[in-house]
Amino acid sequence: MEPSHLDTIRQSYDVVAADYARSVKDPAELDPLSRAVLGAFAELVMSADLGPTADVGCGPGKVTAYLSRLGVSAFGVDLSPRMAGLARTAYPDLRFDVGSMTALAAGDGELGGVLAFYSTHHLPPGELPEVYGEFHRALAPGGHLLLVTRVGEEEHQRRTYGYGGDPAPFDSYRLPADRIAELLDRAGFAVTGRTLQEPEAGAKRAVAGFLAHKPEGPRA
Repeated sequence: MEPSHLDTIRQSYDVVAADYARSVKDPAELDPLSRAVLGAFAELVMSADLGPTADVGCGPGKVTAYLSRLGVSAFGVDLSPRMAGLARTAYPDLRFDVGSMTALAAGDGELGGVLAFYSTHHLPPGELPEVYGEFHRALAPGGHLLLVTRVGEEEHQRRTYGYGGDPAPFDSYRLPADRIAELLDRAGFAVTGRTLQEPEAGAKRAVAGFLAHKPEGPRA
């Protein structure tokens, strides 16, 4: 049975989908470091050429489309049917699936890349080992993961997004960057690069990025 909080996330993003899509920046408008990390990830997955890249929690599909413009064979996955529908309308040449990062519709070793760009923070920390394990399962040996999220000190916040319409509740969790790196290592990933961006004006939390890959041989 699906955890109840996944249904809450789905319903909330269905409510705010259109307004949320308008509020999200195109990746080309992001800061230079964010663009550089996405570019490095794109270069890695294209060089490895091990299969398509799943943008999990893709929202309105803007990052999926950005990766595609960089030359990546990318598709999006989102829990919200309305969000996935908006992405299909905006980018009809790309694939967008309705699904959960907790159970990807991909065979073992089928993917060459997994991108989780500000999409894992709604999950309770206790579920992250399972989710990171699911990313590892779906990646081919040698495949790459990019995880970008805001970090904090074991924080939990209940937020309501209104966007001028019906309010929608969201739970958001922040973990220390070192804790995330440890969980990735336990899931079988080799973390090859980390970035830490201090909070921008008006923001309260730093952003951490983790480039990692699934080793090609058995773990030592």
